[in-house]
Parts: sequence; C-alpha cells; structure tokens
Amino acid sequence: MRKALLFVNGEPPKEFPNLEDYELIACTDGAFHYLKELNFPLEKLDFISGDFDSHSNDEEILQSKIHGFEIIETPDQNKTDFHKAIEIILEKGFDNIDVYGASGGEQDHFLGNLSVAFFLKDKVNLRFFDNYSSYYFIPKEFTISDVKDKMISLMPFPIAKNIETKGLKWPLYKEDLILGERIGTRNIAENQEVSIKYKEGDLLIFVGI
Repeated sequence: MRKALLFVNGEPPKEFPNLEDYELIACTDGAFHYLKELNFPLEKLDFISGDFDSHSNDEEILQSKIHGFEIIETPDQNKTDFHKAIEIILEKGFDNIDVYGASGGEQDHFLGNLSVAFFLKDKVNLRFFDNYSSYYFIPKEFTISDVKDKMISLMPFPIAKNIETKGLKWPLYKEDLILGERIGTRNIAENQEVSIKYKEGDLLIFVGI
C-alpha cells in the first residue's frame, strides 16, 4: 500500500512519524515554516503547495534549490490549500494519506479540513493525526486493534443509524447518533480490539493517543 504524508498549517506535531513509512511527503506553504523551525529534514519533502497568500515564496524557492523539492502554486481561491494538496497527491497516484497539522490553530480551518475529508471520503483514505488523537471517517463495518484503555469517540456526520459496537465500555446496540441530539464522545476501549458497524449515514472516529 503506497502511503503519502501531508503536513498542513494547524498545530505542529510534537513528534514526527517514521518518515520511512511514506513514499511521498508534502506540505502546504503555511506548514513549511513550522517544519523548518522544528528542524524537519527538508530533503525528505517531495513538494510544497499553496497560494502563498500570506507571504512571498522566496524562502521556499531558496530551500527548494538546496533540497530539491518541487514548488506547486495553487491560486484557486474556491478550494482550501489542504483540498488542493490532496488533489495533487491523488494525481500522483496515492490514495492513502496521513495528515498532520489539520487541527489546532484557527478552528474554521479544522472544520474546513473535516469538510474536505467528508467530500473526498469515497476517493481517498485520509487519516488525521494531532497531539491528542487520530481521527478519520470509517466504513459501515470497521475493526481497530491495539486500543485497550484508549479513549474512543464516535461523531455522527451528521447522522449515523443502527450502530452496534463491541469492545467499548459503554456499547451501542442498534442505536442512532445524531449531531445536535446525541453523540458518542469519551468512550473507553475495554478490549484490544473494537468493532463498529452501522447501517446508514457517516461516522467519524477519534482514537486517543
């Protein structure tokens, strides 16, 4: 399975994943600055993309000449930098993408990133990681392993019907979750393996670190 790694301009990660797990590594223009400050190995980057609306890209051009990564300008203001970066990665043949920096910072960015993930969920397997949890949309039948004692939250988007779970402290049995009425936050995995299935709608899972 070919995997890509993308950094976007939210809260910087406290630690980086194993870069050897990825065949392609990219960042948006806003994320480039915290990567540089955190001494990320810039030679590992394949490309930087963005509209460079908050600054010139002189520094990126200089670093690209030194480290060999590509600069891709994406001026379309009808899509976010995150959305455009995902489309570039898809065009390069990757449909499994881990994303860091999608939350924290300005919360409209976070909600916008979730909206993009929802829009593209049938085209790409997106998994988000921050300093507190991982989160992603899950299929109608889903099992996750190695989660004993971790926090598990289930968020309908905006509705998920006839949910059944196994392995959670507070299980659901043929129950509905509806945004604005009932959600499934702050549950606990009692087993190493948790399974979830549901009939209709969409479900976003958060798994604590």
